[in-house]
Amino acid sequence: MLFQLLDHGHDIRRLELPRSAAPLHCMAVSAGYEQRMNEVYSWDGRKRGTAPFLVIQHTTYGEGRLDYAGASHRLGPGQTMLVTMPHAHRYWLERGGHWEYFWMVLNGREALRLAREILDSTGPVLRPTKGQVDRLAAACLGLMRQPEFSAGEASTLAYQAISSLHDAAFGARPTADRALPAAVSRVIAHIEANLGAPLQVERLASIAEMSRAHFVRTFAAATGTPPSDYVLDRRIERVERLLLATEMTVAEIAKLTGFADGNYLAKTFRRRRQCSPLAFRATRLEAN
Repeated sequence: MLFQLLDHGHDIRRLELPRSAAPLHCMAVSAGYEQRMNEVYSWDGRKRGTAPFLVIQHTTYGEGRLDYAGASHRLGPGQTMLVTMPHAHRYWLERGGHWEYFWMVLNGREALRLAREILDSTGPVLRPTKGQVDRLAAACLGLMRQPEFSAGEASTLAYQAISSLHDAAFGARPTADRALPAAVSRVIAHIEANLGAPLQVERLASIAEMSRAHFVRTFAAATGTPPSDYVLDRRIERVERLLLATEMTVAEIAKLTGFADGNYLAKTFRRRRQCSPLAFRATRLEAN
């Protein structure tokens, strides 16, 4: 479904629905698929009026930036941003940058309740599975493409979008993960947010506030995987998503996933997946 959205092309749709005598509390307001390049693009969550609403924005190519509650995030392909308004945050495109994404604006007390639950659990940046991204893309495409809507149809697509993020935040998480030591959870969150940056074990140990040896033992016992293997597994998973969701070169993907260059990424990928990155892309796309 993501590929169908990409094929649909850049578009924006604002819904104009008549006021209902029996309001629905998870409602789509607008949706779009946009590309921003070499331009001023910046949204301040404190300057978008006083009526509450939320934005779901999924990056397909390039990179955006988000400052949220004092933390900085880089929004790359495969990541979904969830923010509510009004709120003290800002997301923007850096000078000379390129950011491509699809988005939806929702309102209603049920949509906002679910958004708050997700934000309290995971923060404003999620990494949905391929199936969850497809559900998001299907909701966005439906909102843009369907010529006319009833209130119930618009609410159904809105609920599909926010429930996809609910599943990304809660549904696929093993129960055992919720009992991870706080230090290990802190390190995992750092890894997820910085897969393109250096992630040496010494740096991760300092984030956990442990000695290197104690950290390695603690992390491996909690996750079943040594920290260096965990980082590599997450990087390979992100490489796979970028290969399937974008037309980026192997060298471009290497820069976003923490590999020194395209050759090193290709060698590592082949050892892990027994095929080259481009062969993986071709085989999976043909299967779809």
